[in-house]
Amino acid sequence: MSVTHLLRATRDRLPRPGDLALVVVTTILLITGLRGTLPPLAVVVLAVGVTAAVSAVGLARLAQRPHRRLRRAAHLFDAGLVAAALAVATLPVTPTAGRSLVAAAGLLGALLFLLTGLAFMPGPALGPAARLRRAVDGFSLGLSLVFATWVLFPADPAVPLLRIAALLTAAGLAVVSVTAITNWRRCRGTALAGLGIALVLCALMLLTGLFAAGRHDTTILLLVPPLVAGPAIVVAGLRHANRPDRGPRRHPTPSGYPMLTAPAVIASVAAVLHLLRSGDFDRTAVLLALGLIPPLVVRELLASHDIRRSARQLATQEAYFRSLVSGGNDLTLVVGVDLLVRWQSPAAARLFGLVEAEVVGRPFADLMHPDDAGRLLAVLTGPELDHPRLVTARLRDGDGAWRETESTITDQREVPEVAAYVVHVRDIGERRRLERTVQRLFITDQLTGLANRRELMRAIAQWRAVRRSGGALLVIDLHGMADANDAHGRAGGDRVLMEAARRMRAVAGPEKVIARLAGDEFAVAGMEGSVTAYGLGGRLLTALTEPYPVAEGTVRLQVSIGLAEFADAADVEDVLRRADLARRRARQLGRNRVEWYDPGLEERLARRLELERELPGAAGRGELDLVYQPVIDLRDALPVGTEAFLRWRSPALGTVLPEEVLPVAEDLGLGDEVGTWVFRRACRQVASWTEASRPVWMAVNVSPRELLGPDFVTRAADALTEYAVEPDRMVVEVAEPAITRDVTRVVEQLVALRQLGVRIALDDFGAAQASLAQLRRLPLDLLKVDRALLTAAAGEAAGGQRLIDVVVGLGRRLGIDVIVEGLESADQITQARAAGCRFGQGFGLSAPAPAERVEAYLEEFPAAPR
Repeated sequence: MSVTHLLRATRDRLPRPGDLALVVVTTILLITGLRGTLPPLAVVVLAVGVTAAVSAVGLARLAQRPHRRLRRAAHLFDAGLVAAALAVATLPVTPTAGRSLVAAAGLLGALLFLLTGLAFMPGPALGPAARLRRAVDGFSLGLSLVFATWVLFPADPAVPLLRIAALLTAAGLAVVSVTAITNWRRCRGTALAGLGIALVLCALMLLTGLFAAGRHDTTILLLVPPLVAGPAIVVAGLRHANRPDRGPRRHPTPSGYPMLTAPAVIASVAAVLHLLRSGDFDRTAVLLALGLIPPLVVRELLASHDIRRSARQLATQEAYFRSLVSGGNDLTLVVGVDLLVRWQSPAAARLFGLVEAEVVGRPFADLMHPDDAGRLLAVLTGPELDHPRLVTARLRDGDGAWRETESTITDQREVPEVAAYVVHVRDIGERRRLERTVQRLFITDQLTGLANRRELMRAIAQWRAVRRSGGALLVIDLHGMADANDAHGRAGGDRVLMEAARRMRAVAGPEKVIARLAGDEFAVAGMEGSVTAYGLGGRLLTALTEPYPVAEGTVRLQVSIGLAEFADAADVEDVLRRADLARRRARQLGRNRVEWYDPGLEERLARRLELERELPGAAGRGELDLVYQPVIDLRDALPVGTEAFLRWRSPALGTVLPEEVLPVAEDLGLGDEVGTWVFRRACRQVASWTEASRPVWMAVNVSPRELLGPDFVTRAADALTEYAVEPDRMVVEVAEPAITRDVTRVVEQLVALRQLGVRIALDDFGAAQASLAQLRRLPLDLLKVDRALLTAAAGEAAGGQRLIDVVVGLGRRLGIDVIVEGLESADQITQARAAGCRFGQGFGLSAPAPAERVEAYLEEFPAAPR
């Protein structure tokens, strides 16, 4: 703000010099007048002169304001006050006989200008009815004042203008009074201006009357305050009217009974005073008194009309209110400061079945559930409610049932007509049910009814926050759901999933959180220790691998379970990541097992990822290779065959063994590609040795998935033809534990290979249950005995020797040669020979080696028979 603006603002807030002069001069005049140093009339003249001068200055300033109507009003008020001041100022120099005439003329002039200026002041917008009430009020009040003037101020035959002025002033006072009263609330500036004009007119009229009565004593000094205060109030009213209106706009209210009784009181007081003084009324006074009756009657009728209209409005509003509270969905209760129900809305019976006689007068807390009543009472008896409070509670309805409600409590104690708490109660039971349903849908899997991933994560986070130790998570993967969906349809697959969920609930119990993470992935979380969780994983594995009955048969699933502890992980996501890593490890190790997370697991996973990244295209890049292990005839120690083993010579990973390559190839869908490459390379190698007069057979391991492929037999025949290999030089080895999954189809494929002339070997015999039962069904030429049978026989375990004898004898009877694999020492070789096994294979006889070294090894022996 600049210095000029600061000085201007300070100047506007300081008192005007004229105002200070008015106060000082008026005080001096009153003191000197009362002490008798100046004549009373001189005091009045000086006071009015100073007031007129100051008022003229103030009104002149206000006349510069931008509002045109206010400028006109200021000019007219200035003219009226100056006329009054001139009239009073000429009184000391006017002869005594003419003073009444001068006072009357000044009174009439002031009346004319002041009333005209008042007409330019702003006022509320009035309708026809309001204008009629205002006119009747002004007429009745003016007539009562005229009557009072007529009877209290007798006529002077010498100055008839005096009575005329008095009568006109009385009428003007009525107009000014009505204007001031009706504008007091809405247009405060107009009301103040009217009040100031009324003071000036009353003072002039009394001054005129005093001169007419011949009074020139100190009584005249009583007129100084109204003559001084009146102009000041007029100026204040103009200033107030010139300010912008920022207050609330209210409709003008009718004058009411005060304006109805004021004329009657004024007329009655004037009549009593006149009777006490003279005792009779002339004809004019009687006519004026009778003239007061019609306006009063009309005003009474208007007041009655206003009352009836207000009553109709109240009745209409009450009807609206009743229809509102009756048809609404909220129950409204009025609770007194004593916490008793004073009123209830008519909707109570419809919404809650509450009868008024059973509710009104009862403590409000008795309607609420005991567990919720304390919370409600705390709100009602607590600090003052500066805004509505929302409280949820259970309300007992008319049938005695508890209903979930939401109450809005408003403090209306400061409202005289209410003086209580207003409580709006609404039934939120359906909303709460929907919220719970949505919440349940939000955290529940829709098919199985188990928790979803979001709820599982929340539960684990909550458990970790409560307890820093303990707790474990099991992640379960069901293998075979894709085949179940293909074989039995989506509905059959869904039934299998629901049955799996039921089994999990039965095994885990209600204290665990069981969740479905994805299509065939589940999780079980609990606060037990890791050892207990591992035991639970074993029980889940047993339950989930049981056959699942469906309409068209049964479904068998394989299961991989990973376990991770809560405490070791950084956060909830890390817990789930660790358990999932353990699950993947269980899947890689052959499924149907529970794996525990350990830090080395991530290293193995990283290697697995590297294998998956490098293996595609390895055959095309020439990175795959074969090594061969001879098969020895135990009777003469001559090599009769070889078995091909895959090696991946990766530039990035080094030499990778089949135990790592084949599972990755199966998971990536490269099993057929790798298997075809191995079979063709083996065919080419055995063809090369055959040309070099080394007639040995070549055994190739084939996975069940590759064997059951629709074109495996065709690809095998094409390879034999391409390299001109005699079919009986090739041996297809199938692991005995793998053929138990689909024996019928395996037998069909093996029979087709036998028809080509390829020989069949059953590998890892004795590693699975019911091995002997498979020998009669499978078209076998060779039987590779697992080293476990030979170890049992060597240790003379109960039945060990008898079992190996049974196997060898059954092989001879079926025309199947027995090969003992895994021979690593001379003692084991001797034991195998003593048991009657014809062929042997192992590091104790010959280690796997590249083709060049095996070829050199074969050259050391004479040609062996097939």
